[in-house]
Amino acid sequence: MEFKLLSSLMERRGRVQDREKLLADVWGIDADVFTRTVDTHVRRLRSKLGTSGDMIETVIGAGYRFRQDDDEA
Repeated sequence: MEFKLLSSLMERRGRVQDREKLLADVWGIDADVFTRTVDTHVRRLRSKLGTSGDMIETVIGAGYRFRQDDDEA
């Protein structure tokens, strides 16, 4: 699941992905339920990525995005 999450974020690099979109894309959950699944998996993924984990940004009140490199912006 973490690989699917990373892949989904990287495919839309620089664009904010809300939790509902990620739940639908990665887990196939298409419901309006409150879940911390995305947050938990993002935390684990950041940990496994080590110093590169900061490439996944939290956008407060919106979701997550994979940060663009300065060269690509």
